[in-house]
Amino acid sequence: MGDRRLKFWGWGFEDQQPSHEEVAATAAQTRARLGFPPAEAERPVRLEELELPPPRLEPPRALREICRADVYERASHAYGKSYRDVVRAFRGQFDHPPDLVAHPRDEHELSALLEWCESANAAAIPFGGGTSVVGGVEAAVGDGYAGAVTIDLRALDRVLEVDPVSRAARIQAGATGPALEAQLREHGLTLRHYPQSFEYSTLGGWIATRAGGHFATLATHIDDLVESVRALTPRGPWESRRLPGSGAGPSPDRMLIGSEGILGVITEAWVRVRERPRVRASAAVGFRSVADGTAAVRALAQSELHPSNCRLLDPREAALTSAAEDGRALLVLGFESADHPLEPWIDRAVELCGDHGGKLPEPPSVGERPGASEAWRRAFLQLPYLRDTLVAGGILAETFETAITWDRLDSFVAEVRERTEEALGEGVVSWRLTHAYPDGAAPYFTVLAPARRGHELEQWDEVKAAAAEAILTGGGTITHHHAVGRDHRPWYDRQRPDLFAQSLRAVKAEVDPAQVLNPGVLVG
Repeated sequence: MGDRRLKFWGWGFEDQQPSHEEVAATAAQTRARLGFPPAEAERPVRLEELELPPPRLEPPRALREICRADVYERASHAYGKSYRDVVRAFRGQFDHPPDLVAHPRDEHELSALLEWCESANAAAIPFGGGTSVVGGVEAAVGDGYAGAVTIDLRALDRVLEVDPVSRAARIQAGATGPALEAQLREHGLTLRHYPQSFEYSTLGGWIATRAGGHFATLATHIDDLVESVRALTPRGPWESRRLPGSGAGPSPDRMLIGSEGILGVITEAWVRVRERPRVRASAAVGFRSVADGTAAVRALAQSELHPSNCRLLDPREAALTSAAEDGRALLVLGFESADHPLEPWIDRAVELCGDHGGKLPEPPSVGERPGASEAWRRAFLQLPYLRDTLVAGGILAETFETAITWDRLDSFVAEVRERTEEALGEGVVSWRLTHAYPDGAAPYFTVLAPARRGHELEQWDEVKAAAAEAILTGGGTITHHHAVGRDHRPWYDRQRPDLFAQSLRAVKAEVDPAQVLNPGVLVG
């Protein structure tokens, strides 16, 4: 990242922030398009205006070189990037900033840091790219700790080893998406894991949160790409044997994947990589109804064609992203390969869509850089940046996702949407299917509404609670790929089996007896 600094309150770098005039113009256009009444665009608080509680901790001499307590460091590590986080930071509301931010450069420094945190009764919060949208990195740890130390791992950003025979790579946990891809490119390889946060999130963060990625079928989560994991705990290293598969008891990797920093700080992992794709094929398929579209997606998911992209947008979502304006549901369909031509795959997929009433406004695109569905792709990558502008313009903009089996999908989506709209009152609720499995799919909802200025947090909390209750009572999961964090804890506690919760607490007590690792996340 060089000398560029990330914004302390929103998405991206400081030099990517548009002018206030540009923000006001974009916000006004968006409000008009959504049918919301005009509202003045606000300005974010300036860094020099922030007043943070004084740090409660002083690092020992041996760790001073890697610890910082200046306002920028503490503010920029106080939150993730959820709507609640951005609103609070935008307004300068930092109730629980970390007392210190540590930047370990190797495992030796990290080990010393964990030892000191334990002895000082300081909460230790692992931090990758800071893109959590579920309160996973917030230092709201309660009064039982002497303070909180956020551990920024982005100095551990190298691809350490590549095994071209097995197509695997050993990569440090702090490597961001662009950084690890640039290093793998030198070997003609790619990880091909592209969450929406790809620019700033890290490999360790992906593993700790069981992040979902680019592929809509097959390797949908980072779980599918992990070969082995290494983490440091207050009681020593936790490292699994590197294997393509094993039946030797419960997987030690599976316990770390999704552990959100409560069992150890992930430092590196062997991951499965592949040749960079040379051929791509894509198509944008329109459907008269969402029901026809979901039937087509189910047929595709059960066909064993395994498209890399298979995202169905309901008519509202398609219109909001300018992907389609004709009131149809839109399926964004794609294949890619480093090995073989794709015409048979895309042709058969289009045929299956046609069986369910799908129509193509233009023929499928095949080649190095296909042109179909580009409008949706550009909008998808720009949405996190746009959300900052929407917050300034007084627009509540947030998402939530889940997963459900095919037999319950239609009624489930209708119920969740209805309950969310009831809690929202004025506004728009749209949705799309982001991932498709033979037995079900992942609905992803977008909420847009005029914000109640000064009461945005209460407004969103009401909507979130209604949506989460509908998801849980309808049989879905409280999250498909955004992790649990602190925000999902009330519903996660009800979703998981009680005996599993007790087992997880027992494991944590063994590796983290002082309970300093990311307290409040996953278990009490």
